[in-house]
Amino acid sequence: MATKLKSIEGTLTELYSLQLIDSKIDQIEILKGALPIEVKDLEDEIVGLETRLEKTTGSLDEVKNRIAQHKANIKESEQLIERYEKQLEEVKNNREYDALTKEIELQKLEIQLSEKKIREADKIKEVKSDIKKAASEKIDQKKKDLEDKKVELEKILSKTNKEEASLIKASKAEQKNVEERLLASYQRIRERYRNGLAVVTIKREACGGCFARIPPQVRIEIGQRKQVVACEHCGRVLIDDELANKIADKGSKKKK
Repeated sequence: MATKLKSIEGTLTELYSLQLIDSKIDQIEILKGALPIEVKDLEDEIVGLETRLEKTTGSLDEVKNRIAQHKANIKESEQLIERYEKQLEEVKNNREYDALTKEIELQKLEIQLSEKKIREADKIKEVKSDIKKAASEKIDQKKKDLEDKKVELEKILSKTNKEEASLIKASKAEQKNVEERLLASYQRIRERYRNGLAVVTIKREACGGCFARIPPQVRIEIGQRKQVVACEHCGRVLIDDELANKIADKGSKKKK
């Protein structure tokens, strides 16, 4: 009986030890997996912002060109008015006078129209200039964020690559200790759930994986360690806190 008890406890120890190692690998993968996505998202966002900035700059340049053209039109109209007014001094009849007067009035109207268009364009220019400034500032901030994320990712990679390789090696070594049938079941359960937990403790009288309530009699059986007990709801292997803590403490001491 003692041998059987030891065998079951040994099996549970091997499974939970493997779970602790694999969970650490999962944490590294999650940490590594999030940052590259964030870096890629920032890079894409910056490209989008730069495209919008380019369009805004092009639109702003068009407005500036229109303003310059209207100012050129005003200058041209003022020169024409000046020439027509000089010609008025030399007119020989009323018909010439009236024609020149009409031309002067027409040019004055052209000036007024151009001045109106300049005022309208100035308002548009002001709005687009504000948009351009805000976009430039946002791009600068995003580039700073991107640089910070890249530095952070590089630090994590340099720190975790060695640790991850060591954990993967430890996981493979631990897998050799687990019965083939149980190992296959363990791996299937890990693949089934996002958090990768196949061996869990009981928390507040419930499964530490799916949180379904564990009946008192089943909790007693788990504590006795006479058989491998799985949660009837999620299929995860259940172990008692005492054994889990003992395995975790042993792992900590071994690490030191």
